[in-house]
Order: sequence, then C-alpha cells, then structure tokens
Amino acid sequence: MQRIYELMFIVRPDMPEEDLDKLISNVEAQVGNAGGTVKHVERMGKRRLAYIVRKFQDGMYVLITLEGEGGMVKEVERRLRVTEPVIKFMTVRVDEEQKRLAKIKAVRDTKVRGKGTRAAAAEAAAAESAVVAPESAPAEGGEQAPVSA
Repeated sequence: MQRIYELMFIVRPDMPEEDLDKLISNVEAQVGNAGGTVKHVERMGKRRLAYIVRKFQDGMYVLITLEGEGGMVKEVERRLRVTEPVIKFMTVRVDEEQKRLAKIKAVRDTKVRGKGTRAAAAEAAAAESAVVAPESAPAEGGEQAPVSA
C-alpha cells in the first residue's frame, strides 16, 4: 500500500546552490530506486533555527512530499543520516491526516446549508416528539392501557 510522507531536511547555510540542487536530485534518485515517487519539492529558503544545531544558527530548509512504502523511507533516512551537509531531517506520514480532514469536510458538506447545528438538533427533536406523541395517548374508554413487562 502506497503511503504519503513529508520529508523535511535542513542543510548547512553556507552550502552553494548547485550543491543543494545535486543533493535534492540525489534524494529524488534514492526515492526512485527504493520504489517510491516524489510528488513535490519545495525549497523554503534560509531560515533561523530554533536552537543551535552543529554550531549553526541558520539553515536552508527543503520539504519533499513522497509516496511509497515504509522501507523506502528508512533507506532515504539512512542515507540522509550519513550525508554531511544535512544538519537535521524529519519524516512524517501525512496520508492518515489527509483522510481525517477529508472525512470532516464530507460531514460538513452533508449538513443543511444555512442552518447551524442547534437548529438541526431542534428540528430533529421536534420530529422525534411528533412521532412519540400518538403512542402516549390514552386507550379507549379513558383508561390507560396496561403495560406489559
């Protein structure tokens, strides 16, 4: 089963642009060799790190969206771990979150437009009480019908 992952890695801030291009194409080739596909590559540019990592305060961020198996992710992470310019990296599985958001959106779309949840709940309660009311009417002769246990 193909899963979707986001791989973010941070490289040294003094890395030349050509070397960064080579590193990204190398990661893409590794993903392809491991049986996955690269959906999107986003260069987020140079940003300040939250804390000092390997004596660096800044880093160049790259976000890659991948599709593939768990073994592919392990292989790519193993290679990033030994790649010297990479300061940090993190891989997150995002397909479950996308399914959850799609489900929430579908529920929102099925609700009656223009009515809030309170109005819909009041409408449902009114419909339910209309169905229950005839059953509670007294039996013929003005007496209550016996309740069987």
